[in-house]
Amino acid sequence: MMKRSSLRGGVGKSLAEMERDVEWELRPGGMLVQKRGEQSASLAPIFRVRVAYGALRYEISISSQSTFGELKKLVYSETSLQPEEQKLVFRGKERGNNEYLDISGVKDRSKIVLIEDPTSRERRHIEMRRKAKVESAHRAVSDVSVELDTFAEQVSTIDKSISSGKKVAELQITTLIEMLMRLAIKLDGISVGGDADAQKNVQAKRIQKCVETLDVLKVANAGIQPPLVSTDWETFDPPCSTKWEIFD
Repeated sequence: MMKRSSLRGGVGKSLAEMERDVEWELRPGGMLVQKRGEQSASLAPIFRVRVAYGALRYEISISSQSTFGELKKLVYSETSLQPEEQKLVFRGKERGNNEYLDISGVKDRSKIVLIEDPTSRERRHIEMRRKAKVESAHRAVSDVSVELDTFAEQVSTIDKSISSGKKVAELQITTLIEMLMRLAIKLDGISVGGDADAQKNVQAKRIQKCVETLDVLKVANAGIQPPLVSTDWETFDPPCSTKWEIFD
């Protein structure tokens, strides 16, 4: 590994020269970071840095030998802005995750500017819209399910009546089939995504089953003879006597 002269020995150099004269080391996992000096990290002083995020200001306590990547994790706990969505700018320069605070010149009460990555913001907005669309689809499918429950109960009632030999008005069956078909069209018009697709398919199969059941019941209902009603009336006349009794 090629080494450059230590930053801490760069007395009299400009900040740009000091930042270039940095040793690097490869940490486990393949991460290349600025090489620390011999001083133990456990002895590094803790200072407070001021993070400006628009009109907001945060003071965060952190070890002077921490990296900007570690600072981003603390910033996340304050702002809920994911580390990959953050850009930390110090002295007019965006700092990389593997750069150390003290080597970069950060001191106690130093000001660091936080900028939200525009591309990350756009991705988050797209994700929010996607989630809102899925939630809307869930509600729409749920409304169809509630309406279908009512129709399914009516199908069950008609089934019981016909199974017991009672004839049902054909208009009742055809009307219910029409309402189910309209519900199927309504369900088909719902734009869904994710697990909402599975819920939509379940309700579509329920509608299909109800319509198929009614088609079978319609045939069975046609074969049921309505109860016969006689129009002949039996006349009951009181007996007439041809004998007359004479009362004096």
